[in-house]
Amino acid sequence: MTDSAPLWAVFVLPVLLLSVALVTAGFDAVLAAGARGGRAGSLGEAAVRAAVPGREVLRQLVQQPRRTRASDVPLARIGAALLPVAAMLAAVVLPLGFRSVSDLPEGIVWFNAMEALAWAAVWLAGWGPNSTLSLIGGYRFLAQGLAYELPHMLAITTAALGAESLRVGEVVGAQTGLWFAVWMPAAFGIYLLSAMAMAFWGPFDQPTGRDVAGGAAAELSGADRVLFLGGRWLLLVVAAAFSVPLFLGGGYGPWLPGWAWTVLKTAAVLAFLVWVRHRVPTVRMERYVELAWVVLTPLSIVQALVVAVVVLNR
Repeated sequence: MTDSAPLWAVFVLPVLLLSVALVTAGFDAVLAAGARGGRAGSLGEAAVRAAVPGREVLRQLVQQPRRTRASDVPLARIGAALLPVAAMLAAVVLPLGFRSVSDLPEGIVWFNAMEALAWAAVWLAGWGPNSTLSLIGGYRFLAQGLAYELPHMLAITTAALGAESLRVGEVVGAQTGLWFAVWMPAAFGIYLLSAMAMAFWGPFDQPTGRDVAGGAAAELSGADRVLFLGGRWLLLVVAAAFSVPLFLGGGYGPWLPGWAWTVLKTAAVLAFLVWVRHRVPTVRMERYVELAWVVLTPLSIVQALVVAVVVLNR
């Protein structure tokens, strides 16, 4: 079980998520520079590379905004701002140890619903500028969302089925003896894949691909670009962190306090997702759609049926 955190946690949560997102972006920058250079370099060089995301944020904030002809500026700005808002709202039910801002009775449904806002955000950011390339990025994310959402929803529903509850705290409580990742490996693997697709990350980055000059983010600049790409990092962090209460036992672990185990497990998942980005090439959209519908969806259904049989025979 988890408890609701005090009111001040509402103000601490955004700061914590932004800090983790910046650290993750710095780690990603170090890996990217090391891959290009062929070696990790000295500690000082690694520190300089880790500071690149922060410098880029400052550069964008002082940059002169640019607009395309006949662009719908309010629509594009709503899309850019909606992505980090969706990530923050999804994190409301995310427990740090055994306490969350709000342990809603339908917390898993809430998390999935807030993810759906990302669809609207990326689509609006791609549609608003009235640009071909940004619109292609928006359409790509819709296609990707239609592919990942069903196996993703089945994966998180499987965890809820194992706990016989939609409350995130009870899902954590059901893993005191055995993590769900151990006896729900297919659901866990599908969740990690869909988490990358949700944040259009790594092999699923076609909505902001280089072949379309950044896709949905192609025409965004200044604060709008910072909000949109920062929201992408926040979405990745929240999706990775949510795998901990769903499949990795939440704050349960020996010796250390619950919050420390949550942080360590989240860091491990994030490190894996960042590593995947630098090791797995971008997947063509039609191939991922085929994989999702032909392989991942049936596999997630079979996994849910196995869990249902186990639950019914307890």
